[in-house]
Amino acid sequence: MWTRQHKQRNTGRLIIPSLCVLFLAYFGFHAYHGEFGIYSKYRLEAQAVELQAQLDTVKARRIDFERRVQLMHEGTLEKDMLDEQARKALNLSQPDEITIMLPAPAK
Repeated sequence: MWTRQHKQRNTGRLIIPSLCVLFLAYFGFHAYHGEFGIYSKYRLEAQAVELQAQLDTVKARRIDFERRVQLMHEGTLEKDMLDEQARKALNLSQPDEITIMLPAPAK
């Protein structure tokens, strides 16, 4: 009678732990880099700070515009403001005046 002797392999013992390691690595990677992961939280916080700074500049510009519009309301129309706006719109100045060009506001 013939008998076969098999050498025991250790690969069978490593299948389940290696699958567990792969699953943990997959979920760990997505817990950090995923759409709702830890890294995206920091990215959203940085974006919130940047957008808050933009909001502050827009609010400051709006307050300035409201103040300037208030100066041009009927009954309180200031001639200096009217003159400034007309010269700016028509791009005119008198020959004896000094013109100071201001840079355009940053957007």
